[in-house]
Amino acid sequence: MSNLQPPLTDLPIETTEGGFYNGFAKQVAVPAKVIISVLCVWAIVWPIQSGAVLSGLNSWILGNAAAWYIWTVALFVIVCLGLALWPTSGRMNLGCDDEKPEFSNFSWFSMMFGAGIGVGMLTWAVAEPVAHFQNNPEVIQGITTAKEADNILMAYKWSYLHWGLGAWACYAIAGLGLAFFAYRRGLPLTIRSSLTPLFGSSLAGWLGHVIDIVAVVATILGVAQTLGFGVEQFVAGLTRIGIGGLADADGAVTTTGIIVALLIIMGASTLSALSGVGKGIKWLSNINMVLSIFLLSFFIIFGATFFGLNAFFVGIWEYLIAFPGLSFNVWSSDGVEGSESFLLAQWQGWWPVFYWAWWIAFAPFVGLFLARISRGRTIREFILGAMIVPSLMCFVWFAWAGGTAIDLELNGGANGVIYEAGNGDKIFAMTEFMLAPIAQVLAWGMALLIVVLLMTFLVTSADSAVLIVNTINAAGDEGPKARPHIIFWGVALGTVVAGLLISGGTSAIQTAMVIGALPFSIVMVLMCVALIKATWNDGRREKAGVPTTHDQIDGATPPDLGPGVPAE
Repeated sequence: MSNLQPPLTDLPIETTEGGFYNGFAKQVAVPAKVIISVLCVWAIVWPIQSGAVLSGLNSWILGNAAAWYIWTVALFVIVCLGLALWPTSGRMNLGCDDEKPEFSNFSWFSMMFGAGIGVGMLTWAVAEPVAHFQNNPEVIQGITTAKEADNILMAYKWSYLHWGLGAWACYAIAGLGLAFFAYRRGLPLTIRSSLTPLFGSSLAGWLGHVIDIVAVVATILGVAQTLGFGVEQFVAGLTRIGIGGLADADGAVTTTGIIVALLIIMGASTLSALSGVGKGIKWLSNINMVLSIFLLSFFIIFGATFFGLNAFFVGIWEYLIAFPGLSFNVWSSDGVEGSESFLLAQWQGWWPVFYWAWWIAFAPFVGLFLARISRGRTIREFILGAMIVPSLMCFVWFAWAGGTAIDLELNGGANGVIYEAGNGDKIFAMTEFMLAPIAQVLAWGMALLIVVLLMTFLVTSADSAVLIVNTINAAGDEGPKARPHIIFWGVALGTVVAGLLISGGTSAIQTAMVIGALPFSIVMVLMCVALIKATWNDGRREKAGVPTTHDQIDGATPPDLGPGVPAE
């Protein structure tokens, strides 16, 4: 007789019956709303004080937690690849054993990429390779030369690091933990459920409430970071197509520009969120995927075609060869401003540490969304699909969009037009430089297409975030919730972005996000341990003939198997 017990398949989270919070876990929803509301008021009413405090906390975290962020993301990659390659865990279904996926592969990839980091491509696919072409650790160490041909592959190595396997491993860990325990175990679709192998039924109480509150706050701050960059680029695009008064003479977004952009974006996203995942978000994701393919095809065909081809394949090779070392390397400053070690540590804080914090803060949102759209897929299919395919899509964007920008500056006579544009404006500056000599109307039309594409990406990210936050607040209930709560989180998300942008620009949002990501990074490390324990025990249960999924356990009385592995 086996000593293995069936896993935990019931985690009763108390929700309110009747009233304004009907169906919600007030112990999560109310504190989360209070925290975000206080942050909004603090940033808007006391912008100087809030900016100074956030900046101080950010400096402390970057000075003391850089190694934590870098090594944590390395752990996520190792755990993801291990679970995918391990035969026992790789074949497990994220649902009942005979369940099939709800969405087609095209819709699955479209929603995954659109809600994940698709919006970032319109800013960073051009801006980041250009930035690293101008400066990176190899330039700082004198190994390569800034803005010269010997630095091209270094620019791609670092760009691929930030948007490749590490980024999507963060999402995959969160998504896998949620999908495994929600659809295989039948537990609520909330962050706390992914830790049941470690804490069991105690997660129905205050410990689980704290975990879900941390996830909600991290989600709002992570999405606020994306929207902050998006607002700046959206205003740059509107200015390019002839709508004035939203930016000053230097191109900086005005308060009016911030408000107008957010009213458009958050208004559309709230309406989309009210329609649910299967309607608004699915159709928006498909639309922005089609527009993305069109824009990317333009860069591949009319841009630096062969330059991009080389950057794609050789850049991936450079990235993969360097990946193990890059994943664990931490530079320490000697404290001497301007020294090589100081500059390397500073650069690492500006780029890898910032990105790892961003992806971790984004993980509860994207992870829960990935779980929602991935039911019925195997762990191997989920991990490989969620890590490799989106990474390759990002690499394609960087190779041909960013490659076209670098080639135009290096060989095409751009003469600083792209270098000198703001990060969000670089893609508009590049397409205008390419098309204006042919016909100004073509340049205007391409700018309009990019604005529409950016709009669909931002709306997809924002409305997905609103639905995800409501799902966490509703103890994992995926069904439609009261409209006032959807509207509240839409307004709150827009207000957070507006408040932080007005008080300190995107750097203020970045600072708040890095701070908010730290506690959730601890939760994600625990997720890794819980997933390893759960899949290991399920493999043992299957060999012993003990039920492992909720449909096998519910409605049946398990035999008395004696003391053994505690129920998860």
